[in-house]
Amino acid sequence: MKIQNSKFKIQNSNRGQAALVAVLLFVVIMTIGALGLSSFALGQAQIAKINLHGKQTYFLVEAGQEDVVYRLKMGLTVGNEETLTLLGGIATTTYANNGLLLDIVSLGGINKNIRKIKSSISASDEAHFNYGVQVGSGGIVMQNTSSVKGNLFSAGSVIAQQDNFIYGDIISAGPAGFVSGVHATGTVYAHTIEDSFIERDAHYQTISGTTVLGTLYPGSDDIPTQPLPISDETIAEWEAAAEAGGGIASPCPYVIKNDTTLGPVKISCDLEIQQNPYITLEGPVWVSGNVIIRNTPTIAVSPSLLNSSVAIIADEPGNQLLGSKIDSDNQGFFEGSGSPNSYVMLLSQNRSAEEGGLEKAIKVANTAQGDLLVYASHGEVELQNNIELREITAYKILIKNSAQIIYETGLAKALFSEGPGGSYDILDWKEIE
Repeated sequence: MKIQNSKFKIQNSNRGQAALVAVLLFVVIMTIGALGLSSFALGQAQIAKINLHGKQTYFLVEAGQEDVVYRLKMGLTVGNEETLTLLGGIATTTYANNGLLLDIVSLGGINKNIRKIKSSISASDEAHFNYGVQVGSGGIVMQNTSSVKGNLFSAGSVIAQQDNFIYGDIISAGPAGFVSGVHATGTVYAHTIEDSFIERDAHYQTISGTTVLGTLYPGSDDIPTQPLPISDETIAEWEAAAEAGGGIASPCPYVIKNDTTLGPVKISCDLEIQQNPYITLEGPVWVSGNVIIRNTPTIAVSPSLLNSSVAIIADEPGNQLLGSKIDSDNQGFFEGSGSPNSYVMLLSQNRSAEEGGLEKAIKVANTAQGDLLVYASHGEVELQNNIELREITAYKILIKNSAQIIYETGLAKALFSEGPGGSYDILDWKEIE
């Protein structure tokens, strides 16, 4: 019996050792497996981190690219080298002339991830009117029941006297930004807001006597001012295109009473449009004098110009303080070409308001209506009575009686028949290297 017990003990001992070995082997295998999985997980995490930094770098570089392209398109100041810092990385954007193109290159990196984007843009024939009303530092005054259906941007004050409606947002830019007496259906941005009714939000430094249905944002930064959409250089190119089409020197004043086709042409004295002719515009008209529109004429863009718009320009270079004015009265009708986004523009280069004078650059009264744009970047525009037009841009604006500006979205890109509009088309956009 003792021998049997000894054998039993020996067998149990061998079995215990085998079990211990199996457990140890299992632990080793599990440890190796865990280490392998940890190594794999760490590797995947590192790959994911690298991919994330790669994407962040691309977004950073693309943001730098978009910033410079936007500045060029909007006519804002752009340095020879623009730097953008974001997400712990830096992107540097430069641009250079390449014949008729501008090549824009952005290079940036985050944690040794380097990306590079290049775009090419060319001069465009478009002028960008992003607001129903855009006014310079002379500001805008609204009286009686006048209204604006569209956003309003002012580098000066916005003053309404009868709780006038602005169906959109209002921006009164800069530290002198001031909005008073308006009823805005959108959001208002101004340094100072008073005595107004705002259906959405208000961004301001000072506010008083104002009802705001949305959110108040006290201490908001002032919105920077913006250049007007058409430069003097562009207007000079339109004038050159008009002059290249031929000239009219007499009789003076040059009077139109019958149906006629006009443009491109330069008229070297005052232009008077009387009675009820139908005038078809084939190109820009440069009047080196004043433009007077009376009675019930119709002024229309030629159907052959499709989506293009045409400007009638009053500009007597030697007389921009007392002359170079436009006066439209009675019942003028203005028509595009019949295609979308085609307009007639009345443009004055009178500078009286900018120089502190009292002359009106453009006066439109009574029942002028249709596809009409009004532009006077250095002067004052006065609108009154039953007027409906699509957009107005001026140094200073007075709107009274029941005049309306009814903005059309197509004006964000208004194509003119001759000369560049001071903006750019994007031809190419891609990552390189």
